[in-house]
Amino acid sequence: MTNQTIKQVSDQHILPTYGRYPVAFVKGQGCRLWDADGKEYIDFMSGIGVNSIGYAHPKWVQAVTNQAQNLAHVSNLYYTEPASKLAAKLCGDEFKVFFCNSGAEANEGLIKIARKYSRDKYGEGRATIVTLRDSFHGRTITTLAATGQDKFHHHFHPFTPGFRHISPENLKLIDPWDDVCAILLEPIQGEGGVIPLDPKQVQIAAEACRKNDWLLLFDEIQTGIGRTGKMFGYQHFDVQPDGISFAKGIAGGLPLGGFMVSEKLQSTLGPGDHGTTYGANPICCAAALTVLDIIEPQLSTITENGDYIREKVSSMNLSCVEEIRGRGLMIGIKMKNHPPAAINARLLEAGLAALTAGTDILRLLPPLIIERNDIDAGLKIMHNVLSTDF
Repeated sequence: MTNQTIKQVSDQHILPTYGRYPVAFVKGQGCRLWDADGKEYIDFMSGIGVNSIGYAHPKWVQAVTNQAQNLAHVSNLYYTEPASKLAAKLCGDEFKVFFCNSGAEANEGLIKIARKYSRDKYGEGRATIVTLRDSFHGRTITTLAATGQDKFHHHFHPFTPGFRHISPENLKLIDPWDDVCAILLEPIQGEGGVIPLDPKQVQIAAEACRKNDWLLLFDEIQTGIGRTGKMFGYQHFDVQPDGISFAKGIAGGLPLGGFMVSEKLQSTLGPGDHGTTYGANPICCAAALTVLDIIEPQLSTITENGDYIREKVSSMNLSCVEEIRGRGLMIGIKMKNHPPAAINARLLEAGLAALTAGTDILRLLPPLIIERNDIDAGLKIMHNVLSTDF
């Protein structure tokens, strides 16, 4: 099938919930992709941060194949070795984990445990979770309610109550509130525009949580598993979270998410309080173990490569670039007088797959194992496209 025939069949049978580009990818290798017409692309998007170790990594392929040949699924009524090993590797002695399938589901779990902890300890009246303007926490009815972007709140009322959205600079005003049980933060607001939080604001939130016995929760769906140059984004802020959600890059392309909680929450959820059919799937867990083995030694390189990209883009002195921000290999380029969607379409046509965010951001989320030759090749395409008139 060609790009066009795949598009025609998809448009006929799949709901039109995505603004898709007219490209059908059929193969990936390393940090390169090929479409159904045989055209090659450099990947600066990682499937929106999911393909953290690129495509067809031999260790990942072997781990997935071996596990698929032995045990694909048994449910969470039983123990499995891959889930046990992954939990131990992620948590150490600090956390305990619940495995699920996606970022929205992981955030739902954090919301549930926060409300149950507060209700068990204080009774009714402390159920509000504070989130930030420009945040994004998922597309379920509850995680949409948690999301601090008005554009997601137009069509699906009534939403789950119990969320309050504030600007980051207003975190200093929340201390007197008596209906709060938790604060949920993205270390870098991804979908909202690749906006890093100010460390001072995070410290204010952490102190309010400590003082009032609110839970400090971090949504690490996009920032977690090495994306910012540390295993989790909160580690840039010298704070200790009560809960962390993760997903996207953890299993290198397979659906796996989860949330980890600190000691004070580890007895909050008991049998029957929460569950999932596919969570802790053995194949996904085996893939995630391999991803962690590959990424953990790469963290300093991720930081260096992110700095390299930002410096290179800055040195291009492009009139259409207003600002470059982010950490590690989570990069936002604020565009001036150029709609990012149009830029992204031109980049794709030229052989570079990238992303957008917010209203004016060209977003780069390359595979975490990307090397300088692919970085330079991608940046060359970007320079050529952004240097032309639109």
